[in-house]
Amino acid sequence: MLTTNFRKPVYYHTAMLQATSSTMDMRNSILIFMKTEPLAQPLKKALEASGYQSTVVTTEAAAYTAAKASVPLLIIIDRQQSTIINLRQLRAAIAVPIVAVHEMASSCSDDDYIQDYDRDIDLVVCNQSPRELVARIRAILRRRGPRFESNSFYSAGNIRMDLDRHEVMVHGRVVDLTPKEFQILRQFLESPSRLFSRQEMLNRVWGEGYALEEHALDVHIHSLRQKIETDPTCPKIIVTVRGIGYKLRA
Repeated sequence: MLTTNFRKPVYYHTAMLQATSSTMDMRNSILIFMKTEPLAQPLKKALEASGYQSTVVTTEAAAYTAAKASVPLLIIIDRQQSTIINLRQLRAAIAVPIVAVHEMASSCSDDDYIQDYDRDIDLVVCNQSPRELVARIRAILRRRGPRFESNSFYSAGNIRMDLDRHEVMVHGRVVDLTPKEFQILRQFLESPSRLFSRQEMLNRVWGEGYALEEHALDVHIHSLRQKIETDPTCPKIIVTVRGIGYKLRA
């Protein structure tokens, strides 16, 4: 039998920015933090059946690392852990909804609910089936509004850019870009699939009226590809449109 308690109003932070379709993977990623994987697997399957990607971790250290490397859409925590990780201390996860799950009905008490809500947990559920929990999660995410993403974050495929940290990650690893490479990549990530002429990109990154030959952009694009493409000799991310310029293949 489902038992829930809503003693504290749920508020969601909305310091977000609309995301493009290229960030669908990020927006559908849910982090599951439970003490054992067997407990998490039914929930993982139910989430994925509803179209969400999910990652299962079993330790606080792993949960912190995962949330820091790839900001999830929502976090699910096993309330039976001896301690609940304070993910709110992680800047990247400050606006991420957190759901605390009690596996056993006997473990649910008013004190537990109050304690969890005071720790900024968004929803506490007890003895709930995976399908019911997924339905509650969908409701939470609907209330947040469609297509929301961090106001300092861009993503396309395996590339993720954090503007606050001035950091770019490719396949989960930080890559070292020059300031101009960073700005060029940002233009592509802000407008995926858009075709940029060489002159337009020069104007956006260097400023209009700056005396620079178009070949200079080609040099920077070549260097950028070396750092973000799996095979720079056959680019799949930043592609050349012959005679015109470049675009990011979303």
